Amino acid sequence: MTTLAITPIADYLGHITHPDCDYVDGHLVERNVGEISHSDAQGRTYAFILSNAGGFWTGVEARVQVRADRFRVPDVVVVRGGHPAGRIITSPPEVAIEVLSPDDRAADVQARIDDYLQFRAPTVWLIDPESQRAWIHTKDGSHEASDGVLRNLAGDLEVPLTAVFPIH
Repeated sequence: MTTLAITPIADYLGHITHPDCDYVDGHLVERNVGEISHSDAQGRTYAFILSNAGGFWTGVEARVQVRADRFRVPDVVVVRGGHPAGRIITSPPEVAIEVLSPDDRAADVQARIDDYLQFRAPTVWLIDPESQRAWIHTKDGSHEASDGVLRNLAGDLEVPLTAVFPIH
């Protein structure tokens, strides 16, 4: 849901809401989070990458500035190399990861994916904890991770769905 009043970027950057909101064209946009299945998928994805993927930094709910007037807060974000400089990710991440919640609307999720891809993030993963399925999005299209593995575009980062959904 979007607030009706325009919020200056400085106000958005100067305070944190819990959970954090996206900032889209001057509006704070709430994110659907808080359910156990969402938390499980988010935490397991983060933990697997943190423990198994050398050469990448990973974070949970870190702000990503995808345009001058737009900030997204992916559930998990993966950056090639070391710890990002500054307080906000301002370069395209290697992977932006979104975990679906039951109240997510398809158009809203697609807008988030489009923002990451237009920012030149090579890969976006969409994880659905309810169906225990996942999709890989790149600038060239989207496909389900039907072989049970999420991969980045470069092919040097893999997360098996059994790590995300241990009862898969």
